[in-house]
Amino acid sequence: MLFFAVGCSPSKKELYEITDGFVHSLDTQYRSYGALGGLEYKKTTSDGLYAVTPMGRLINVKIEEYVESDVYERLRKRLERHYKNDNRVNEVYINQGGTIMIDCRN
Repeated sequence: MLFFAVGCSPSKKELYEITDGFVHSLDTQYRSYGALGGLEYKKTTSDGLYAVTPMGRLINVKIEEYVESDVYERLRKRLERHYKNDNRVNEVYINQGGTIMIDCRN
């Protein structure tokens, strides 16, 4: 049932708005959020399902509930498609910790 909630969540639009805001801010406002300074910028969707934290020029996306790794892979693919034509984003990948990183490094 959690798969359904994550896959069809209305907070997905909100998640994209949050990540878009961080990507845009890196391009226009900040050179970097700093290694640990990004914690003060952490944002969570209103339903608490997703947390987004910028770190340096990387943006970390975490699902705040336990889900199987295939759910992260589907979200990674959706974010990758979302940023496909955005030259500010180099790569969207799953990191060693199991969360998703949006790489905006030059």
